[in-house]
Amino acid sequence: MYKPFRYLCDIHPIRAAKKHAGTMSQDHSKKRANLRDVAKAAGVSVATVSRVMNAPKTVSQQTREKVEAAMTALRWRPSAAARAINSGRSRFVGALVPTLDNAIFARFLSHLESGLNLHGLSLVVATTGGDPKVETEKAHTLLDIGAEGFVLSGISQDPALLDLIDHMQIATIVTSFFDPNYVLPTIGYDNAEASRIALAHLEGQGHRDIAVIHGPKSLNDRTRARLQGLGDHHPDSALTFYETPLSTRGGCDAADMVLQQARRPTAILCLSDVLAAGAMSELQRQGIGVPDDISVMGIDDLPSSETLYPALTTVHLPVASMGTAAADALALWVEKGEKPAPRRFGPELALRASTRRVS
Repeated sequence: MYKPFRYLCDIHPIRAAKKHAGTMSQDHSKKRANLRDVAKAAGVSVATVSRVMNAPKTVSQQTREKVEAAMTALRWRPSAAARAINSGRSRFVGALVPTLDNAIFARFLSHLESGLNLHGLSLVVATTGGDPKVETEKAHTLLDIGAEGFVLSGISQDPALLDLIDHMQIATIVTSFFDPNYVLPTIGYDNAEASRIALAHLEGQGHRDIAVIHGPKSLNDRTRARLQGLGDHHPDSALTFYETPLSTRGGCDAADMVLQQARRPTAILCLSDVLAAGAMSELQRQGIGVPDDISVMGIDDLPSSETLYPALTTVHLPVASMGTAAADALALWVEKGEKPAPRRFGPELALRASTRRVS
């Protein structure tokens, strides 16, 4: 399990507690301090220390200061596990994402974590490789360590996971996909609309012979939705589809296949920016100018896409706004039991230099 986000406070090692205000002096060179040590040093009960940790407003300022001074002298900081024992709350939620290799997930998680932090919640991240069975296994692990909610990616869940969520009544939000009729609240964008925006742009520039490069369909509902969005394409357009691994290498290989065809398209539509970056690299390696010879377009609007040469025309997906909204919605559900309504974010064209009009 990948854990780039801090979700438990470390219990600091105890070397030797120093005297504090001439009253607190203990030998902790051979063991770590614990809750009872803090209570003894502060001259209060364990219950009082617990209240300082979990409900400080219920304790007088003078008592809080005594307890905090003891914590400082003993170099002790309560862990999330300790708080959970006393409060019944872990105050963390789990996010299950296919990978961290794709910058779009890293960007989303960054905003999700920041948003949760504002609500006093922390984040644990697990990667699934896009495998629903692995997603279910990781969800069990997160529940075992106290997760109070889940953030999932897409709607290709294993029925066993849906049963688990329903049985445990755990707050769960689906992101990167919008379907108001799904069994769980979805906070995301319409992937079919994103591909329609991309295709409409290319057709508006006069392109009629278009190669479409996409990642595997089997376990990726976002890719399937984007392909479905191309079903209503202009009747005069010829679309040729190439499936490849979702990576820059996959984009390179697919572009090479495109160039091997007898009829060369005027444009390549990649259903992710990662594939588009690979396709552009391969075209340029083979001496094909972008966009003079072939226009290239992506979907995602990764931060790196604007710095490609030429800058990539793409469809902007509002992953930052989605991450913040998901954090707010999940926090409200976890803290107050208010299940959120589905929320849709609209994709937008990001017009740059990798496409051009053809006659």
